[in-house]
Amino acid sequence: MTYRKKLIEVALPLEAINKACAREKSIRHGHPSTLHLWWARRPLAAARAVIFAQMVDDPSAYVEVLRADPKLHRKAETALKARLKLWEEACALAKKAKGTGLSVPEPGPAPTLDDMLADLERQRLFRIIEDLVLWENTTNETVLQAVRDEIWQSWRRACAENADHPRAKELFDRKKLPAFHDPFAGGGALPLEAQRLGLESYASDLNPVAVLINKAMIEIPPKFAGKPPVNPEAHKDQRLLKKEWHGAEGLAEDVRHYGQWMRDEAEKRIGHLYPKVEVTAEMVKVRPDLKQYAGKKLTVIAWLWARTVKSPNPAFAQVDVPLASSFILSTKAGKEAYVEPVIENGGYRFTVKVGKPKDAEVAKNGTKLSRGANFQCLMSGTPIAGDYIKAEGKARRMGGRLMAIVAEGHRGRVYLTPTSPHEAAAQQAMPTWRPEGEIAARMTGGNCTPYGLTSWGDLFTPRQLVALTTFSDLVQEACDRIKDDALAAGLPNDDLPLCDGGTGANAYADAVRVYLAFAINRQVVAGNALVTWNSTAQKAQRALGRQSLPMVWDYCDTNPFGGATGAWEASIELECDPLQYLGAYEDGAASQEDAALQSTSDDKLVSTDPPYYDNIGYADLSDFFYVWLRRTMSSVFPDLFATLATPKAEELVATPHRHGSRERAEEFFLSGMTKAMRRLVESAHPAFPVTIYYAFKQSETESVEGIASTGWETFLDAVIGAGFAISGTWPMRTELTTWTKENVNALASSIILVCRPRAADAPTATRREFVTTLKAELPQALAHLQRGNIAPVDLAQAAIGPGMAVYTRYAKVLDAGGKALSVREALALINQTLDEALAEQEGDFDADSRWALTWFEQSGFAEGEYGVAEQLSKSKNTSVAGMVEAGILESKRGKVRLIAPADLPAGWDPATDPRLTAWEIVHHLIRVLASGGEGAAGELVAKLGTKAEIARELAYRLYTLCERKKRAAEALAYNGLVQSWPEIIRLAHELERPKQVQAPLFGEE
Repeated sequence: MTYRKKLIEVALPLEAINKACAREKSIRHGHPSTLHLWWARRPLAAARAVIFAQMVDDPSAYVEVLRADPKLHRKAETALKARLKLWEEACALAKKAKGTGLSVPEPGPAPTLDDMLADLERQRLFRIIEDLVLWENTTNETVLQAVRDEIWQSWRRACAENADHPRAKELFDRKKLPAFHDPFAGGGALPLEAQRLGLESYASDLNPVAVLINKAMIEIPPKFAGKPPVNPEAHKDQRLLKKEWHGAEGLAEDVRHYGQWMRDEAEKRIGHLYPKVEVTAEMVKVRPDLKQYAGKKLTVIAWLWARTVKSPNPAFAQVDVPLASSFILSTKAGKEAYVEPVIENGGYRFTVKVGKPKDAEVAKNGTKLSRGANFQCLMSGTPIAGDYIKAEGKARRMGGRLMAIVAEGHRGRVYLTPTSPHEAAAQQAMPTWRPEGEIAARMTGGNCTPYGLTSWGDLFTPRQLVALTTFSDLVQEACDRIKDDALAAGLPNDDLPLCDGGTGANAYADAVRVYLAFAINRQVVAGNALVTWNSTAQKAQRALGRQSLPMVWDYCDTNPFGGATGAWEASIELECDPLQYLGAYEDGAASQEDAALQSTSDDKLVSTDPPYYDNIGYADLSDFFYVWLRRTMSSVFPDLFATLATPKAEELVATPHRHGSRERAEEFFLSGMTKAMRRLVESAHPAFPVTIYYAFKQSETESVEGIASTGWETFLDAVIGAGFAISGTWPMRTELTTWTKENVNALASSIILVCRPRAADAPTATRREFVTTLKAELPQALAHLQRGNIAPVDLAQAAIGPGMAVYTRYAKVLDAGGKALSVREALALINQTLDEALAEQEGDFDADSRWALTWFEQSGFAEGEYGVAEQLSKSKNTSVAGMVEAGILESKRGKVRLIAPADLPAGWDPATDPRLTAWEIVHHLIRVLASGGEGAAGELVAKLGTKAEIARELAYRLYTLCERKKRAAEALAYNGLVQSWPEIIRLAHELERPKQVQAPLFGEE
């Protein structure tokens, strides 16, 4: 068949996509992620951009159409003249360099008019993507329709070209776009965005919690799109009666209404377990700051408890002493508060005080002695060892003691001393049900099982269990009311349930039930005994914040009837807020399937985000939610919640404790992922590449074959072993990254692999042929990436794309002994060739800068011996004295050092510099960028004119050196300069300085 290259196989506006992804991380209002917690979700911006670029043709595939546009033709001719001039200069430089022995990259073939036409059209497509990824345009129909129109144009071209395909009727129907499928759907970002772009969307996952999330996002909302709410109040409200309902707005309104009914009913039944706190006259005598609240009853938002064990000191063996990691309640300036234990009558009590504690360190540490489970007895100071605490926990002898009450004041929190009635209110709760199932003994990030919290029911206090089961029971009662109200509103009484495709009153009640069940799971996250109190933000901190269930010593019991974290009303609103924006697009469906066995991908566009080697144990974590969803939803989706826990054995994660060893775990992951990828090779729509996200963060490891990465290598091995050839890799900033000295080389992005099935007649190559081809193609690909302003931190990963494209175009690459070259060996050769290509770029730099690069690699900005520096300068055709004159080096008392950016003179003017160097330009730009921002850097670039461009190339090279040498601060500076480059150039152009005759570059004649 005929297929055209897609945009994603050639170029992407990474800067715009990355900026939108970074911004999206801070957005909650209206974001679908608030429907239900899931881990490692992809930003919607990235998902939209990738799927769009995966579907539209790259302009090089329809350049004959572009030639017919006279306006575009004229623009291309103008651009060609400028590009040819640059190309001729590069040719002249390369020719000149051959006579000097310097290494300079070959300029490549001359640019053509077709190249310019394609470039200009790409820029138009880039502008579409730049609009598409903006959060404000997530539901902007004008922008979305322009995107859909572009997709349809490419699709019609594909249909016309493949009209004689033997399966043309099925595969190339010009009246219907192909459907979309994600076989590892997880949190549902990819299927949702495909649906938004006009595709019928399918999602599948092995995990039933993920399946239900996808049903809530792409399957249920379109079923009831455009329908008004059924609740009686909506039919009494004239404003709502006249409203035109779009998407799932009506459904969201009903979730809000019946959620409020549940809250009111729950308060009638269990409100006595959550009493208000009265500020008495006696309390005001001790705490004058409470005077304004005297005689008033305040709503409690949280009760703060400390776990307790019997003192190991025989003298206090009957005292339950607190395991408090801190006594600090608030660190907010002017609002400080803390707990002070008072020892009396052979025991102790807690009192709350305001202001700063006398001994801040003691208050901060509570009864904790050091990291881990190491405490001291409050009564005697006797150390309490971790093993003792574990033994007490396993023997079910660990208790709890109320430390403080947090209430809602007029303008902030009010911290109060615990009272006996409030402690008694919690202790009188008698749950009739608790979730069963064992918590996994091992989790990434640690867990609470060594301390006796081994089952899901152990994570909740009796009062929390009563609250959660009450809300869970009320869901069924609410659904009975919803069905009656839906029938009264005119929905058909077909008795067909939601799971069987129903859209009548019964199915509608089931649909509302899904979102009410999700609201309960929000309560589960905020209403358990692993919730902590954040003394800085003065709020409860939900569990699962680190994708794990670590032990919590002093926990926070939130109030579902309060007005802060853990409040039922907030949980309902966080369901309704995103739901109202869903459902206005094509149909969707979600199902539970093993990715290695599924058939849903047949003839569909595929983009997917599979598990990342051994990074996150989704199944172990999601049981936290599953046990509650099963209680509430098993009657609606009996097949989905048929088992007691989520599937574990088939989950594609390399966890050594499940498989007996690290080697077996890796073998399991490789085998399973290869099968899953093979299904995509065999079934995905042949007109489109498959895109795969990979975001495993792992340090590089060095071996005899070179530098590679186990997780990345194993994943690539599975993709290639399945029969895919890689046609591109794109780094996108979909991960939150914190830069430290230790993780300077941490991956800051998801790597998006662009794959096509490898040709059945792919040839075999020798190692020498592979390396020769790499050396011929990778430098040009590298230059292309740099022109696209890719961040230096992402350059190595992005360069894997063209490198692996060479490797995977062959059926096999054989070494001298006839043995197939492994993925690890291929990656090492790609990295080596990349280093050589970057080093080759040094030929573009002046002699002083080439010396500085070599010196910097050895010594950074530290001092070194003058004699060594002078000897090195001879080999680079320069001198120490000359570099001192150039202003890049300092030489004193037999020592030399490169001048750091902060030490460079502030009044530097390149126009008057007699010995201008690339090194100087880079570091002065870093200096002004740090002190004056992009505006100041733009002014300097305006002065430099065309001489500034060399700075970006040098910054790439310097970043690579710093990354290898683990120099975090310098690496950040060079990476920052490159990332700011487009804005710096824009600002420089805006200055509109009068053109001047430029001096020869770097003083050359």
